[in-house]
Amino acid sequence: MIYSPDDPIAALATAAVSSALAVIRVSGPGSLSLLSGLVKGGRDAARMKGHTIHRLVLHDGEEDVDEVLMAVYKAPRSYTGQDSAEIFCHGGLPVIQRVLSLLTRSGFRPAGPGEFTQRAFLNGRMDLTRAEAVNEIVRAKTDKARALALQRLAGAIEGRIKAARDALVELRAALEVMIDSPEDEPGDVIDEGKLATTVGLLESLTGTYRRGRIYQEGVAVAIAGATNSGKSSLFNLLLRQERAIVSEIHGTTRDWLEGMVSLSGIPVRLFDTAGLRPSSDPLEIEGMRRTEEVIRAADAVVYLVDARRGVAAEDREFTAGWAEGSPLLPVWNKTDLPGVPPAPPGYVAVSAATGQGLDGLEKAIADAVLGGPTRESGEPLIDSQRQRDLILRALAALARFREARSRGITPDLLAVDLSDALEALGEITGEVTSAEVLDRMFSAFCVGK
Repeated sequence: MIYSPDDPIAALATAAVSSALAVIRVSGPGSLSLLSGLVKGGRDAARMKGHTIHRLVLHDGEEDVDEVLMAVYKAPRSYTGQDSAEIFCHGGLPVIQRVLSLLTRSGFRPAGPGEFTQRAFLNGRMDLTRAEAVNEIVRAKTDKARALALQRLAGAIEGRIKAARDALVELRAALEVMIDSPEDEPGDVIDEGKLATTVGLLESLTGTYRRGRIYQEGVAVAIAGATNSGKSSLFNLLLRQERAIVSEIHGTTRDWLEGMVSLSGIPVRLFDTAGLRPSSDPLEIEGMRRTEEVIRAADAVVYLVDARRGVAAEDREFTAGWAEGSPLLPVWNKTDLPGVPPAPPGYVAVSAATGQGLDGLEKAIADAVLGGPTRESGEPLIDSQRQRDLILRALAALARFREARSRGITPDLLAVDLSDALEALGEITGEVTSAEVLDRMFSAFCVGK
């Protein structure tokens, strides 16, 4: 850390735009005394009770700056574990800038990214898994991502890592008895059942990483198909707005369009692409070339077939030759029209004109990108690569431990692998960490959080 974690700090916690209200946070030993010098009427903020709100006027010398509400928090019962306050001022940019300038001149320094949450960790208010969840809530793109991050903030990941670590501490204690008193403890006293349960717990956590990242970061989904198969209509339907031009004229879409939508809680960057067909038009050919680029880069492709025309040779060629690694979802569109046959096996039946079958299509897209049926199990998901990598490191150490045991390696050497696993798990929660790791992690946070 470049600065001391005990410096008085201040930062804008809301967006730097004109609004009805803005929130400015301060924290650090002595911060309330510094605020007292800015309060008109001589009221001493340091003597105010914690968890109280006060209506005050901030002044700069003889000039009133703004009438504000100030929430006061006393150490250690505050977000950061230090004396802190939140100033609710009017949200005009000149007001915000003036208050921040006043705080800086009064002895506060500007907070760095995530410094309030970093102080909360350093002062024992939360572990690193909860600290990461704070940033994940702020950056959540869908309500599902928010709910999953809130679950992690409540300690769902911390609890599982702590259970695994406690089990390994017991195993290490048994090893130490074998090392210290080999004559008193004949044979192997390691509880293999407890070890297997711990490995299973950690493996189940790593298995959630892909889904966790998808809910937090989102995916790209391309809508493809022949011209006039209804791609633009479906694009508009999924977005719930008229973004793409819809026409019966072939080749209307010459370039791709994109929009953001939430499908079953997954943030989806949706692409409407140019129709695929033989053409001599240079513009249409360029549009199809760009379409192929979008399709290759997509995490999933929704391929539309006009149910009136049926599956044509080019449709069969496209679906049969699909080997890009990302899932391909065939869709049987225009099912609202009379005389349309039922969807072939493997196709999702929809009507982009009426919305019929839309719920089923959205679920099918979510299942495709998640790699299986979506289900609400209540199981916490990890979306932190840092956590995933450390769990894998712990599992690798435990695999070495089990393999060494099978070869009859002495307990003192076995203890090395067990200690490696414990250290990796300790890094996840922050029981074992370094300033470099903390600075790198919190640098991704917003200033003011």
